[in-house]
Amino acid sequence: QVQLVESGGGMVQAGGSLRLSCAASGRTFNMGWFRQAPEKEREFVAAISWSGGNTYYADSVKGRFTISRDNAKITVYLQMNSLKPEDTAVYYCAATEATYSTGSTLSHEVVYDYWGQGTQVTVSS
Repeated sequence: QVQLVESGGGMVQAGGSLRLSCAASGRTFNMGWFRQAPEKEREFVAAISWSGGNTYYADSVKGRFTISRDNAKITVYLQMNSLKPEDTAVYYCAATEATYSTGSTLSHEVVYDYWGQGTQVTVSS
């Protein structure tokens, strides 16, 4: 059974930074980050291929967030800079068994097989 554990959430003032981590058990996957704000649908944030060679971002976070993974490729990070109140949400990491990776593919929840329980990020103005 594959398990994902997120960490690194918290409260920060607008303009500040946080780094989220997602540890995966078992093996390397194409992985993504999603977020869900109150009364809104879960939305795509960023994704990274199993090799770390390809990354994809939602337009709303381009230039501010960076997704990466360690050399062992089992831990994925989301570095969040220049945070805005609009970034406030529960952030989830996800992993997919699919080997095919494109921005359009990995931006959709339906392709992911495993999900973490989420970590809260709150940005105050």
